[in-house]
Amino acid sequence: MRRILVAGASGGTGRHVLSALSGRDATVRALTRSAEKAASLEALGADEVVTGDLLDSDDAARAAADCDAVLCAVGTDYGPALLGDLVDGTGTVNLVEVAEAAGVEQFVLVSTIGVGDSRAGASLVTRLTLRFTGILAAKERAERRLRESDLAHTIFRPGALSDRPATDAVLAGEGGDTVRGSISRADLARVMVAALDTPAARDRTFEVVSEEGCLGEPRGLIDVDWAFPE
Repeated sequence: MRRILVAGASGGTGRHVLSALSGRDATVRALTRSAEKAASLEALGADEVVTGDLLDSDDAARAAADCDAVLCAVGTDYGPALLGDLVDGTGTVNLVEVAEAAGVEQFVLVSTIGVGDSRAGASLVTRLTLRFTGILAAKERAERRLRESDLAHTIFRPGALSDRPATDAVLAGEGGDTVRGSISRADLARVMVAALDTPAARDRTFEVVSEEGCLGEPRGLIDVDWAFPE
């Protein structure tokens, strides 16, 4: 039985990831910075809850210990957290490094449209916000470190996130300025889980939006037979 770590489990996307993992033949470990959220995470399907901060390498190592896969959906809230090291950058790099050392087999990372060669796919407001908060540089650093690692990995760059229901109608582009628009957190979570069992997703970076949230004419679409959870 595999052990899967969900980093950022108490966030909007992370909670959907826990739900998408429910019923799988796996031990699901949720990482959160708040011990008070343990009960709610268990109710969503977490078998184990680890309290820790990815900005602390020891906490990251404790979270990744004995895990076979990592689903990383961490993000920085706007506010005081932006004044220090960002979990999108330093925290995720810490997690990649300890996962590599621990022999983790797969790592699925949520980034964002606007990073790297996908910058043109983000709105001007989004690009400016990500740039001047430092989140853009942090996510670029995390993507780069993951690609340099020995981990089998999939990186998702979603469009704007919404709270719409899951549709499993996901448009995936590969190559930078491919798709633009939005995707529900539920759809993003399900495609993250699907990547674990989709060989064609290994060591690739995808820009993703939902079919209903797509804006303009998509380019560079990739036909992937995602192994969506039942």
